Amino acid sequence: MQRGIAALLLTIAVLASGMSIAAHHSFAAQYDREKPITLKGTVTRLEWANPHIYFYIDVADAGGGTANWAIEGGAPSTLYRAGWRKDSAKVGDLVTVNGFLARDGSKLVNMQTALLADGRNLFVGQQTYYQKGR
Repeated sequence: MQRGIAALLLTIAVLASGMSIAAHHSFAAQYDREKPITLKGTVTRLEWANPHIYFYIDVADAGGGTANWAIEGGAPSTLYRAGWRKDSAKVGDLVTVNGFLARDGSKLVNMQTALLADGRNLFVGQQTYYQKGR
């Protein structure tokens, strides 16, 4: 009986650790450092959770419409050390994001810096490493 419980707990632990590993991705696999982009838009939603934060902005497009872009940032702990807080950007705030486009052509950007509504320009993690091509 104890062996069965131990085996069950071990199986659960292995499966749980594998899920978090699979959820994480490399920068180069998803983003193209040869395609930098600057977007200016209004925050529509925020997701402050591990392994990366996301927020979404509405950006005016060339045709006079609006497109909603997903912006991926670093881990919450990394952003916190860089000066970000959960309330640094709020729904309705205007932000300017510099980052790199997703390889798949979706409206997804890996953020390098962000100019917030209060005038703070925040560096948001190790993405500069990729821009310098190291």
